[in-house]
Amino acid sequence: MKCIRNFAIACAAIFILFAAPAAAQTGEGWTVLFDGKNLGDWDQVGETNWRVEDGAIVADKRTSKDAAHLVSKKPYKDFQVYVEFWSSDDANSGIFLRCQDPKSITDRNCYEANIFDQRKDPSYGTGGIVNFAEVIGTMQKAGGKWNVMEVTAKGRLITVVLNGQKASELHNGLFSEGPITLQHGSGVIKFRKVAIKPL
Repeated sequence: MKCIRNFAIACAAIFILFAAPAAAQTGEGWTVLFDGKNLGDWDQVGETNWRVEDGAIVADKRTSKDAAHLVSKKPYKDFQVYVEFWSSDDANSGIFLRCQDPKSITDRNCYEANIFDQRKDPSYGTGGIVNFAEVIGTMQKAGGKWNVMEVTAKGRLITVVLNGQKASELHNGLFSEGPITLQHGSGVIKFRKVAIKPL
């Protein structure tokens, strides 16, 4: 009986340990950029069928030549961003950071925390920072399920954590400030929660 009680206490402690950070995403200092009700205050670059369905931003039919983006109105320098997303197996998406030109967004003038399970070079696949930081270890596949991506940008250090596991880390000072974006390149992408906290 004592073993069962100790096991239950240990399980409760683990649950609290892992549940606490998620609860903090709506606490002091956090700004919710998507609340599950409407597209919110984003600029749109490129064309796709962004819409809100069942509490999530959804896109699955790009109509512009280049990828489409939802671009934050504000620039951010040092911050944490928390994103819950669902992607199809063939989705090409990402969270772009510190973009230098909010009207022309590429993986050469922003840092891109990638969501792309089927990228030909998986070293910069899901969880990697395209062109800058390869995935640590074996790439996690995000397709077909809900995932949590947390990115912390503090000075020259950028860390991507995917589903609680560090996916990539970058030490680079090329881009110091700029808006963030949510990308739709191909496949189906859904964003359920987006929150940011300046540091």
